[in-house]
Amino acid sequence: MRIVIAEDDALLREGMALLLKAEGLDVVAATGDPDAFLAAVDEHRPDVALVDVRMPLTHTDEGIRAAVEARRRYPRLAILVLSAHVEQAFATDLLASGSARLGYLLKERAGRVEQFLDTLRRVADGGTAIDPDVVTQLLSRSRTDSRLERLSPRELEVLALMAEGLGNAAIAERLVVTEGAVHKHIRSIFAKLDLPPDEQTDRRVVAVLRYLDDVRRRS
Repeated sequence: MRIVIAEDDALLREGMALLLKAEGLDVVAATGDPDAFLAAVDEHRPDVALVDVRMPLTHTDEGIRAAVEARRRYPRLAILVLSAHVEQAFATDLLASGSARLGYLLKERAGRVEQFLDTLRRVADGGTAIDPDVVTQLLSRSRTDSRLERLSPRELEVLALMAEGLGNAAIAERLVVTEGAVHKHIRSIFAKLDLPPDEQTDRRVVAVLRYLDDVRRRS
């Protein structure tokens, strides 16, 4: 797995690089600004990019804009975004480019090494991994949406864990319920969100992205 890192905090940038190299991963470049990041992506054609949301010059959305541009140039590039806070507009900007091979992780969770590495591998393998705190906050901010109001509190919990990338068995373990109960909740979510079976789309991802898109439109 070839990785490019974009993080303006030198200590964090070098720390991540050392951690990933210790795990046998190939960090081909570690950059501190958006332009250097895009140049490194063009040069090395990595499998995965780790990108901080806020980078120079204004420390607002340069990182996420660079990530969107990198995905435009290389649609199969896996991207794991790291942020200190929930950036609702930025999250949906990136997810609008497609959900596969994308992750959004809060930095406090990135400090949990095993979880961070698991998320990185999941995204590199083509999955979607959205920090559960991000999903919870974005969903709670969109409570005025009539479709969201159809969901029960337990269904919202299941939806957040689906967005984190967990399968039914892992969701059941997290919520301390049976796998059959999780399956029933998911079927109910799909029904309430008007998501019939469709071989061309992943309903689990659509169920989350629909609400992230609602938040983006209202922001």
